[in-house]
Amino acid sequence: MSDAHRHATGNTARLAIGQALAGANAAVIFATGAVVGNTLAPDKALATLPISVFVVGMAACTLPAGAIARRHGRRAAFLAGTGCGVAAGLVAFLAVLLASFPLFCLGTFLGGAYAAVVLSFRFAAADGVPPEGRARALSLVMAGGVFAGVIGPQLVTHTMYLWPPFLFAATYLGQAAVAALCALVLLGVRLPRPTAAEMAGGRPLGEIARQPRFLVAVTCGVVTYLLMNFLMTAAPLAMRLCGLPQEAANLGLQWHIIAMYGPGFFTGHLIARFGAPRVVAAGLALTGAAAVAGLLGQQAGHFWASLILLGLGWNFGFTGASAMVLDCHRPEERTRVQSLNDFIVFGTMAVGSFLSGGLLNSHGWDAVLWVSFLPLALAALALVAAGGRRRAVA
Repeated sequence: MSDAHRHATGNTARLAIGQALAGANAAVIFATGAVVGNTLAPDKALATLPISVFVVGMAACTLPAGAIARRHGRRAAFLAGTGCGVAAGLVAFLAVLLASFPLFCLGTFLGGAYAAVVLSFRFAAADGVPPEGRARALSLVMAGGVFAGVIGPQLVTHTMYLWPPFLFAATYLGQAAVAALCALVLLGVRLPRPTAAEMAGGRPLGEIARQPRFLVAVTCGVVTYLLMNFLMTAAPLAMRLCGLPQEAANLGLQWHIIAMYGPGFFTGHLIARFGAPRVVAAGLALTGAAAVAGLLGQQAGHFWASLILLGLGWNFGFTGASAMVLDCHRPEERTRVQSLNDFIVFGTMAVGSFLSGGLLNSHGWDAVLWVSFLPLALAALALVAAGGRRRAVA
C-alpha cells in the first residue's frame, strides 16, 4: 500500500469518527433548541428561533471556513470549527443557568459555525482520492454520522435532568466535551497544504456557478437540506404540542439521524452504479413519502416514520447532490466552489428554518408538511430538465 493510499484511508477513518462526534452537536441542538427556546423566549412564536440561528451560523461561516482552508489548510479550519463547538456548549450552558434567550441564541450560532466546518469533512475525504473513489469516500465519511444518531440523543436523554432545576444544563456541558474530543481526533488528519494554484482560486465563481450541472446540483442540495431542516426543526416541538413526552422526541431524532447517515455505507456504490442524478431522484421521492407519512396521523409512530423517511431522503438527495458538485470544479477551485455550494444551501435553509416555527404555531404540523411539496416539485423539474438536456447533447 502506497503512502498516499494509506494517508487517504487514515484520513477517511478519522473524518468518519469526527463526523460521528461532531454530528452530536447538531443532534443536541435540534433535540433541545425548540424546547429551551419555548421556555426562554419572550414570545412562544420565537420558540424555534435558536434552531434558525443555528442554521444562520452554518450559512454565515461556510465562506470564512473555506477561506481558512484555502489559505491555511483544511485541518486549521477543522480546529477552528471544533473550538466553536466547545464554545457553543459552554455558552448554551450559561444561557440555561441565567435564563437568557439572547445568550442561548449566541450558543446555537456558535454551534452552527461548528456544523459549517463539519460539513466540509465530506469534501475533505475526496482530497487525494482518485476520481472513481471520491463518491465512496464522501459517503463513508457521512456514514460516520450514524453514530451521531446515537451519541447526540442519548447524551440528551441521560443528562437532561442531571442539574435540577436547569433542564439540559448538563447536556450542554457534555456537548462541549464531545467537541473537544473531536478536535483531538482531527489533529491526526494529514491533508496536503494548499498550493499556489489553489490559493489563486482558478476560474471566476460566476463562470463556474453558471454551469447547468452546478445549478441542478445546488438546487437539489438546497431542497433536500431545506426540507430536512424545515421538518426536523418543527417535529420535536410538534410532538410536545401533541402531548408526547420528550423521550419520544429524542428517540425519533435518534432514528432520524441514523437514517440520515446509515445509508452512507453504500450510497457511494449506488452513485457509482446508477449515477448521482438517479440517487438524488430517489432521495426526493423518499422526502415526499416522509411528508405523506406525517399527514397520516399524529401518534408517535407517525412522527417516527416521517423522521426516518426524511433521514433516508436527505442521505440520498444530499450525497448525490454533493457528488454532482465534485464534477463541477477543477482541483484548484475545490474549496471555493464547495464553500459557495454550502453557503447557498445553508443560506436558503435558514429561510425555511425561520418560517418553520411560525408556520407550526399558527397553522399546525399538517401545514408544515403540505408546504414541503412545492420545493420538492421544483427540484424534480430541475432534474428532469437536466436529464433531457443530457439526452439532447448525446
